[in-house]
Amino acid sequence: MHRFLTTFALASLLAAAFPAAADYPDRPIRFVCPMPAGSAADALTRIIATRMSETLGQPVVVDNRPGADGAIAAEFVAKAAPDGHTLFLGTNSPMAAVPALKKSPPYDALTDFTPISFVGKYTMFLVVNSAVPAKSLDDLMGLARAKPGQLNMAYGTTGALVNSAQLLSLGKLDVLQVPYKGEPAGVVDLVAGRIDFMFATPTTALAHMKDGKVRALGVVNDGRSPLMPDVPTMVEAGMPKFVNVTWAAVLGPARMPPDVVARLNRAVTEALANPAVRAQLEKQAIEIAGSTPAELASFMKNQIDVWKRVTSETGMKLD
Repeated sequence: MHRFLTTFALASLLAAAFPAAADYPDRPIRFVCPMPAGSAADALTRIIATRMSETLGQPVVVDNRPGADGAIAAEFVAKAAPDGHTLFLGTNSPMAAVPALKKSPPYDALTDFTPISFVGKYTMFLVVNSAVPAKSLDDLMGLARAKPGQLNMAYGTTGALVNSAQLLSLGKLDVLQVPYKGEPAGVVDLVAGRIDFMFATPTTALAHMKDGKVRALGVVNDGRSPLMPDVPTMVEAGMPKFVNVTWAAVLGPARMPPDVVARLNRAVTEALANPAVRAQLEKQAIEIAGSTPAELASFMKNQIDVWKRVTSETGMKLD
């Protein structure tokens, strides 16, 4: 009897700590974004959160925690209660770049999180200030070689950092690299002429491309972007070995209950299938792609290996 009561008490405690999917969610959900307001990741998080709120019947509140290449947000989520009320928009920055670039990351990207669903891939453009006399990637590389150390290049995410490292390594270019805490601040300085060129997403740069304040020379993607179909891919522009994937996925802390994970996976899948959501994401040039939790886990493992290889090939140093 004592053993039964102990077992029953333990089961009751576990049930209270990890509610069944039928009772989940029973309060607002925190959706942590690792990038600042105004970034592509922020826009993506808010678009998905709005639809998930409707599906789950509870507010899904976006919590921006930028800094340290997304590691601040990732560490916060990794330490949260695994009850499904704290979610994370895991991007390649904290989930692939940090493990590849940090000697001692503050978390294990594969064991400290629960994969829920892949969301999609971002598009990034190589853009220059309109005053820079370069109409093509060849022009830009020629200008950089003619003025070694005189051009400056911004980056506000690790995706942009790796793109920059590949460009400089493959092109054998000498430029000043200027780090920013987020992409929006870098784009502000690009438009103002304080930065010569950078890799940026349509979320922050498209309006400036359309009004002529910045010029797009290439797009980091398998194909041309429908937003700017005249802009060649980096491969078409002359960088045949240029490889990078900038992506996003929904994750939670490790050891989440399987039924809660399944409920959240359905909510993300329904959000991505919604026509209004798809239209909003397409305006951000995000290639939508959901997944099962197992598929996301496999993808993340592969991406860490890819990023370690690319950072090694480009000579990027571990922190």
